[in-house]
Formats: sequence, C-alpha cells, structure tokens
Amino acid sequence: MLRAFKGLVPRVHASAYVNELAYVVGDVGIGAFSSVWPGVVIRADRQRISIGQRTNIQDNSVIHTNRGYPLTIGDEVMIGHGVIVHCTRVGNHVLIGNNATLLDEVEVDEFCIIAAGAVVPPRMKVPRGSFVVGVPGQVRGPLTEPQWARLLHQGEGYVQLAREYREAGL
Repeated sequence: MLRAFKGLVPRVHASAYVNELAYVVGDVGIGAFSSVWPGVVIRADRQRISIGQRTNIQDNSVIHTNRGYPLTIGDEVMIGHGVIVHCTRVGNHVLIGNNATLLDEVEVDEFCIIAAGAVVPPRMKVPRGSFVVGVPGQVRGPLTEPQWARLLHQGEGYVQLAREYREAGL
C-alpha cells in the first residue's frame, strides 16, 4: 500500500515491485528492479528515504529514520527478513541478515555483510568490505573473496522472483 503523508507521495520506479501487503508512506523513492515484500513498513514521515536499484527488502522489515537524518540505501542491497533499518546510510552491495538492527546514525559503506541478529550500535561507521557480527555489532574482519563475489550479483534472484510475482498478478 502506497500512502501520501503531508503532500509527500512515494515514488516507485515502474520496474520495481511493491507487494500489496507492504506499507510505504511519505517521501520514499524506490529504484529500478527493486522489491518490497509482504509486511514491510517503509515510513518516511520525518525524512526522505531513498532506495536504489535491484535492492530487495524482505518480509516484515521496518525502514525508518530520525528527524534531520535522511536515509539512503544503495544498489544491490539485500535486507533480510525482520530487519530494522533506522540509520542514515547503507552503501551498495550490502547484505543485512535476518533480524539484524541498524540503529540511529549508523553508516554502512559498500560491500559489507551485517550478520543475522547483529545489533549495530548508534553512530557506528562500518568500513568498506567489513563483516559485522554480534550484540553490540563489531567488525570481525574483512570479507573473504567468495563473500565479495556473492555481493556483486546478490539481487538477481529477487529481481527474477519479483518479475514472477508481477506476472502472476500478485
């Protein structure tokens, strides 16, 4: 469901897929071939939320931000099930595992993995190529070569799945 708030209407690229059971409100931009799945809430009632191309936001995730801190989510980002993104930046080619939480003013550079269940503390800056785990989240080292390779094309499966859902009228 797409909703305007205070005159701000979500902008969704024609090739993007937003499931009818998602709730997208306010100053939201969703890029080409991105997908938003059932139960997702994207609430841009205080600041703009920009979502890049070929990014997928999976079931029951929440995307929101604080006043004064717009949020940019890059291209080829995979946001797993039940994730809370309440930060300011997620770079390109990032994987955020199921039930992870990114808190206020967090910035994640490109080519990073945030492990399932990790809680990234407020104002943490995650450097390029990092693997973050734990509560509180800590950088456990650089990505391996197979991890880098996975991040390059991780969005393709969800681009295809969204196409299939659209063709099925869902």
